[in-house]
Amino acid sequence: MTLERILVWMRALRVNQWTKNGVVFLAWFFAFADESQAALARGWRPFVLVAAMAASFAFLSSAFYLLNDVSDYDADRLHPVKRFRPVAADLVSKIDAVRVALALFACSLSYPAFLVFRHPDRTLGFAVLLIYTVMQSFYSGVLKRVPYVDVAVIAAGFVLRAVAGAAVMDVRISPWLLVCTFALSMFLALCKRRHEKETALASRAALEGYHPLVLDVLIGISAAVTLGVYTWYTLAADTVARFGSHALVATVPFVALGLARYYRLMYVGEDVGRPEKVLLTDRIMWIVIAGYSLAAVSAVAFGR
Repeated sequence: MTLERILVWMRALRVNQWTKNGVVFLAWFFAFADESQAALARGWRPFVLVAAMAASFAFLSSAFYLLNDVSDYDADRLHPVKRFRPVAADLVSKIDAVRVALALFACSLSYPAFLVFRHPDRTLGFAVLLIYTVMQSFYSGVLKRVPYVDVAVIAAGFVLRAVAGAAVMDVRISPWLLVCTFALSMFLALCKRRHEKETALASRAALEGYHPLVLDVLIGISAAVTLGVYTWYTLAADTVARFGSHALVATVPFVALGLARYYRLMYVGEDVGRPEKVLLTDRIMWIVIAGYSLAAVSAVAFGR
């Protein structure tokens, strides 16, 4: 296989969107900082377990990307950006896309199945992946055409990723973090729908059911819930006890800045239809993420 062909398949698999599966590491980081669970998260083995689960979600999501591209072939050809996708542009045949998708399904389920075989008490990770598979199947078949429900399903998928990351290590993840994950995912998905409604209305069946004013209100609510819940989490007595200080509250301004930056990009007409592109190309967002990371790591170190 030539390099050019490899690059075509990387685009078809949406390798750049594998960054979304970083949510799987959420429980690992916060368990690492929690003295009551640190023993379950420290060392190379827990990290490898979580990384393998993230890879399973990456393969599974790529499989659904391929199947959705086959299903949305005609609609994607009308989209100003999606028409260049390998399947829509006939760079990858539909039958090859289906074959690779089936192979990816097998690969994604093999790791959690092996984990259950080695650790029968960790069946939740495998169960979560199966639930995600069923949910995405319904999404691909029906739910992606239902306004507002489609974005809720996308957000639920990120919550399942976070739960799987905790399950694979057998650690606890705060319900507040799960609510925050859902709200942030809703914010990003709603911003994406707003961008698509303005630039490519014919590319997605559900877009006609979205009202611009309702979208703006829901985007504002989801951003406020994200910031409010995350702030509450950092100040909660349980969080302070587990981190050993109030230092985690120092990360709140960076969450606010990140939401504000994304808001601005959306309203000035930037391409927020692809969140991974914003994260990988926007320099100000790089600074915000770096600042959050530094503040979070410092909070862990300061608390100890």
